[in-house]
Amino acid sequence: MQSDCLRVAVTRRLPEVVEKRMDELFDVELCTTDAPMSKSKLIEIVKRVDILVPCIADTIDAALLGQAGPQLKLIANFGAGFDNIDVSTALQRGILVSNTPGVVADDTADMTIALMLSVTRRIPQGLSAMQSGEWAGWSPTSFLGGRINGRRLGILGMGRIGRAVAKRASAFGMQIHYHNRKRLRSEIEEDANATYWESLDQMVARMDVLSINCPHTPSTFHLMNARRLKLMKSNAVLINTSRGEVVDENALTRMLEKGDLAGAGLDVYDQGKELNPKLRTMDNVVLLPHMGSATYEGRIEMGEKVIINIKTFADGHRPPDQVVPAML
Repeated sequence: MQSDCLRVAVTRRLPEVVEKRMDELFDVELCTTDAPMSKSKLIEIVKRVDILVPCIADTIDAALLGQAGPQLKLIANFGAGFDNIDVSTALQRGILVSNTPGVVADDTADMTIALMLSVTRRIPQGLSAMQSGEWAGWSPTSFLGGRINGRRLGILGMGRIGRAVAKRASAFGMQIHYHNRKRLRSEIEEDANATYWESLDQMVARMDVLSINCPHTPSTFHLMNARRLKLMKSNAVLINTSRGEVVDENALTRMLEKGDLAGAGLDVYDQGKELNPKLRTMDNVVLLPHMGSATYEGRIEMGEKVIINIKTFADGHRPPDQVVPAML
């Protein structure tokens, strides 16, 4: 199958250089707006294209896949995650799925540290005082926060992003701890100077900062539920730049309201762009609009991975970033 004969459809605007390269290589249908594509439009597209390039905001579920034509053979997701796609159903229908892993690790880790510092050093409060003109001058007791040097950081999910967070946090003098589905090799632990906790409950109960860096899977849905959140110390901080569904957002909100948790920095939310409105009013919470991976460099590299996955598939080979059942 020649790549220039493949009918490819992209569901959202991509960086211009990526769109230009895709236009050169494929028979591509680019999206002219940056608004989410309607379900009816997605159905119309999967009935006639060979390759779909969605993003993590597009829901590619069993119902949609049931409408796909027999020619659809690859879903090349523009994103490191793939929980927006019913991969099992896709594979049953003979449709391969690929993603773009490893590209956003550094960018997301940077944002994790930024949120950590924003919450603990009360940066939003200081910014608000300056922008409103309410700052009355320096005072020994104003805008007091806490240092992160010497604090225990618990990383939930020690994959590429988790290890990148550990590297940065270590430079700030934090003590690195982690819980993972599988323990890392000893040389990786030593390089990160990280302590492994087999029991997630025991780890979260002893951490000063908890960073969520695991993917959303059926086994991680509300992994940080009400019971587990209550194990955290009252002066602890929770940071989530991974997937909102990993944390029971309503339970987290109640704890923050009652002062059972010192603060939170969130870039992702349990219900996508809909979040508990109470979070918007709390001065111990920093909220960002899912921008952890939002760098020019990262988005272009993601696009390049999508192109490589499509080209490799067109050449009759397995896409290098194919999602396999063992990853689910």
